[in-house]
Order: sequence, then C-alpha cells, then structure tokens
Amino acid sequence: MTNEKIRIAIIDDHPLFRDGVVRTINETDHMEVVGEGGNADEAFELVGDMMPDIVCLDISMPGGGIKAAQRINTAYPAVRIIMLTVSEEDEDVSAALAAGASGYLLKGVGASELVEVLRTIASGESYVSPSLAARLLSVVKQAPQDEAEPHLIDTLTRREEQILELVARGLSNKEVGNALDLQEKTVKHYMTNILQKLHVRNRVEAALLAREWGM
Repeated sequence: MTNEKIRIAIIDDHPLFRDGVVRTINETDHMEVVGEGGNADEAFELVGDMMPDIVCLDISMPGGGIKAAQRINTAYPAVRIIMLTVSEEDEDVSAALAAGASGYLLKGVGASELVEVLRTIASGESYVSPSLAARLLSVVKQAPQDEAEPHLIDTLTRREEQILELVARGLSNKEVGNALDLQEKTVKHYMTNILQKLHVRNRVEAALLAREWGM
C-alpha cells in the first residue's frame, strides 16, 4: 500500500463514540475515514458506494452487525471487516468470525491500539482482543460445506456486472472508470471482488467467462 492511505468506514449508532473513532483515525497520517453510518443498511450501501479497505461495525447497531457483516462479506469480499463492540460473548465472537469478520475488538481499546489493529487488518491479518482470543483459538472462518454454490454470475452486483462487461470489451481500469464515472482505484477494488467471486486469477480469465455468458 506504499503511500496510499488506508480507507476506513465507521458504522455505529452512537454518534459520540463514532465521532471519537473518526477523529482518532483522521489524525493518523496513513489512514482516513471515507464514510460514516449508524445501521446495517447504511453500512451495506456505504461499502458499495465507497469500497473502503476496512469497515468497522458495531454488533448491536440497528439491523445487526453480524447480518451486516454477512451481506458485506458476500457482496464485497475484498473489503476487510472488523467488529468494534462491547460484547464479550463467545457466541458473538464466533458468529462475527463466521460471518466474515477479520477482527473483533472491544470498545475499551485505546487510540494507539485501535490504529495498530486497523493496520494489522489492512495488511491481511486477523485480530481478536487478547482477553477473548484464548477462548476462541479453535474458531475459524469457513463457509458451510453442504450449501450448493450459486451460479457465479448471480453473485455479482449490478455495478460489478457493468464493470465486467466493459472489461470483457477490452477496456482498462482507467477507461472503465471514465465510462462509469468512478475513480480508477475504485474500479481496482471492484475488480478484486469480481475475481474472487468468479474464482479466476486475472482479468483475462474474467473476460473470457463474461464472453461465455454472452456479456
């Protein structure tokens, strides 16, 4: 991530707490808050619009943080999810990790530790508050094995389909961005999601699939 800032979205229904987290992050040179919300629906919409590197969710917010994590992880698997909550219940931690969260952090955390954890999550690692980790070493993220995999194209959002159609026509990320009024970096984030959802290694394979589907 060289000199690019880590882009973070904060979703919490307590404005005073949210303001404090936002201030802490924005005072850090290598991070920036790109959006805020207070419920599960706002979380999903914000992630779709802004494609942050990380989204922080509160378990007890309206609509439920766990459900929000599931929706976000399914639709935008490239976005890293961290739960920032007061709950120390084993069931909540297990459910959060199973829903796709890469981190679980308790709200009593200090500013410097929060920044360090966000940096850890952004680098691709996972984190659970030490007071909870010892009880949950056996918890792993995995999808249910007995569910039939949906048709791959059905997992794409409308925006991802639009981007894939243009990529299949040979457009670069910059050209796709110009056509859809998106930043090139945002298109790159979408392409990461598309490759993961289609289980392909690069944009060439994705384009070939799109052509097979008549896109």
